[in-house]
Amino acid sequence: MYDYDLLVVGSANADLVIGVERRPGAGETVLGSDLAVHPGGKGANQAVAAARLGARTALLARVGDDGHGRLLLDSQRAAGVDTAGVLVGGAPTGVALITVDPSGDNSIVVSPGANGKLAPEDVRAADPLLRASRVVSAQLEIPLETVVEVVRRLPEGVRFVLNPSPPRELPGEVLAACDPLIVNEHEAKVIAGGELAGSPEDWARALLALGPRSVVVTLGAQGALVATAEGSARVPAVKVDAVDTTGAGDAFTAALAWRLGAGAEPAEAAAYAARVGAAAVTRAGAQVSFPTAEEVAAL
Repeated sequence: MYDYDLLVVGSANADLVIGVERRPGAGETVLGSDLAVHPGGKGANQAVAAARLGARTALLARVGDDGHGRLLLDSQRAAGVDTAGVLVGGAPTGVALITVDPSGDNSIVVSPGANGKLAPEDVRAADPLLRASRVVSAQLEIPLETVVEVVRRLPEGVRFVLNPSPPRELPGEVLAACDPLIVNEHEAKVIAGGELAGSPEDWARALLALGPRSVVVTLGAQGALVATAEGSARVPAVKVDAVDTTGAGDAFTAALAWRLGAGAEPAEAAAYAARVGAAAVTRAGAQVSFPTAEEVAAL
């Protein structure tokens, strides 16, 4: 019996968000809206998204001993996330600077802060959390060596899900553990080491050849593609009026990881995750926009 449906190992940031009529070019200044501060970071986002859906969720992360760190801890606890694995101190809390245009598209610059101090020894100290979790999800806003340590310490039978964002080339042992590897087109190209030719099905086959047990390619308005060695399936997008896309990919990943851990087939899990991601873009902000299971069902 697992204590947690999902353990998220990853980043926790304060999102500093400004709305703009258009994002500035090089050397250009534009005026924006009032600054809004939201709890964010890919790891913290995934944990809140899963918990709001009803998953028993824990977070392994590091925040600073500051106001932004307290904001993040409060948000996790309010969503029902177990924060016993959230370490405090070592550096200021990470910060993401986000501009959002009227279409809901965003540009993000991240200062890692305490996220860069989440170390392999922290993973080793968190062995009880790893053993108690059905699925472990990670991203790349924390040091790669920490993600490698997660893979090396995964207990037998625990599923590993990776969204390699921001993308970089990955060691073979990390790729081999992914079930699935979740990428968008840009991330797929970086992981594959260059340009990808052909269709998304071709991209998925190229990525599977690198070792992952399964691959999910997110395609924006075209939905997503789920691929395993047995074949691939397209999952359509859910049409909504987007307000802010910040955190939508994190909501998708969290929902997918949770449903896979609960025994859903990959295409079924991805279809549910697509509804969760769609619901998330209909409201501003990251964690504050994530839907409950009831809201997803209504969508």
